[in-house]
Amino acid sequence: MTAPTAEALLAAVRAWVEIESPTNDAAGVNRVADHAEGLLRGMSATIERTPGRDGFGDILVGRVPGDEPGPGLLLLGHMDTVHQRGSFGFRVEGERAHGPGIYDMKGGNAMALEALRHLHAQGRRPRLPVSVMMIPDEEVGSPTSRAAIEAEARRHRAALVVEPSGEGGKFTVARHGIARWHLRTLGRPAHAGAYHAEGRSAVREMAHHILALEALTDHARNFCVNIGLVQGGTHENMVPAECRAICYALVPTATEAAELRAAVHAVSRHDPDIRTEVTEGLGRPPYGKTPAIRALYDHAAALAAETGLPSAGERVAGGGSDGNFTGALGVPTLDGLGAIGGGPHTREEYIELACLVPRTRMLARLFETLGPGVAGL
Repeated sequence: MTAPTAEALLAAVRAWVEIESPTNDAAGVNRVADHAEGLLRGMSATIERTPGRDGFGDILVGRVPGDEPGPGLLLLGHMDTVHQRGSFGFRVEGERAHGPGIYDMKGGNAMALEALRHLHAQGRRPRLPVSVMMIPDEEVGSPTSRAAIEAEARRHRAALVVEPSGEGGKFTVARHGIARWHLRTLGRPAHAGAYHAEGRSAVREMAHHILALEALTDHARNFCVNIGLVQGGTHENMVPAECRAICYALVPTATEAAELRAAVHAVSRHDPDIRTEVTEGLGRPPYGKTPAIRALYDHAAALAAETGLPSAGERVAGGGSDGNFTGALGVPTLDGLGAIGGGPHTREEYIELACLVPRTRMLARLFETLGPGVAGL
């Protein structure tokens, strides 16, 4: 099938990128939602928009009808970026286009919607209904969106996630999980000179906890435990009465997640006069490659090869995605179907212009071909 030109696709990507949308800017995120909603309405999608809460933007769902009834495909993307307004602008240099969020993940969003728009313009539909779900808060763990994502996933045959392709064009067949724990130690203040013996240092107690938890790290298993933020004390001449720390861990499977949970709740009490509190923070569950994901990958890889830009292979990704939620539910999830590029979360973020046409064509072919009896669906 033919596809939009590289110039048209680059213009489509630019339209997404130039609407700046840091997660904490609900108005900016909602302007991206407005843009996506306009595109979806233009292809006869029905729109469901849930107002944002807790300072985040709206959740947008556009339902595109398919040729066959029944449960369809969930297409996941996020509208927020890590870049604050004015960080840097859109530009093209040689064979690359740069811009805030262009790789993670506005390029993928743009290509996916252009693939659906192209089918609509040709008078064709996806084989199965496609629910396009755009998330406002993925970059901070999807705190207001997770329940909605999981509810949608349970109603669909499979999830396709247009997060960027990794390592030069690999599709993501599994993701490690992320676990986050908040620790707080409560000691007793005292003058650090005259009455030092009467104090109980919350910082010293936290130091013991840090050493114990980081000792769980096992690089051979990709089990990485990091205490990346510690805050304690109020004055250098005062025994610190309180200390807070955040434990962030990469957990490749549920086994490591359980190990960390047990260790956090069992941190030794080195000073009996100090109390330690632990609270679970936002995380993402791990999921592994299943036979159904393998079948999805094989089908997508075959279509990618037809477009002249083959998949560079499959990968297990360490970074989180909303695909963690769908994959952990057992919904066949193929991630990393978006742009090829690099520099995520930096001012040099970019996509390769050469990926625009073939990856958009591949996405269109996925929508056209995925149906009952195909790729294990």
